[in-house]
Amino acid sequence: MPRCLIIEDEPLAQLVLQRYIGRLTAFDLAGVCTTAVEAFEALHREKIDLIFLDIRLPHINGMDFLKSLKDPPLVVFTTAYPEYAAQSYDLEAVDYLLKPITEERFLRCVDKILQRTPDTPRRDNLILKVDGALVRINHEDILYIESLKDYLRVVTPDDAYITHMTMKALEGLLPSDAFVRIHRSYLVALSKVRVLGASELLVGEKTLPIGETYRHRVASLGRLL
Repeated sequence: MPRCLIIEDEPLAQLVLQRYIGRLTAFDLAGVCTTAVEAFEALHREKIDLIFLDIRLPHINGMDFLKSLKDPPLVVFTTAYPEYAAQSYDLEAVDYLLKPITEERFLRCVDKILQRTPDTPRRDNLILKVDGALVRINHEDILYIESLKDYLRVVTPDDAYITHMTMKALEGLLPSDAFVRIHRSYLVALSKVRVLGASELLVGEKTLPIGETYRHRVASLGRLL
């Protein structure tokens, strides 16, 4: 699993990142550094795959610190200042997290990281916040996803998980060749569709409507079922 290092001088920001990372099984937290000197020593002492890097560090800008590294690991910038965002992507940052960092935003960042580290084992999973805890759900277990205003219900054969997220955000985390939007309120797993009709389909034991604006798209996917 990727080993990551937090480079952050604010105690509260350190605790937030430590808590979020500690709930994941995909990452191994190597430690926390409060200065660029500590971070430089840590990076030369052991192999680090990913750093969460504050921009406003004592004595040196986080971006200048990154530029000083000959073979830098993947980097996610963490900052309260939005004005550095464009420059961060010039440095090929995986993501740019604005403080205060919410857990939902952090989890979207995790998916970006895992896309850049293909050897990690979580490419076929979702990690969602459900009732204050993080839950891992295999893609292959999902039947369909239902929108409930500001929440989503992720339905599997054995359970249903309600999480605070938009349909658009979750759709972006799932492989487009395995999941399809059939209605503004429903996203289904193609492999779980049992019967496909003109205006509805059967997933597991549940009949779901096909929205009028989605019918042409759904019909064209019939050959994949």
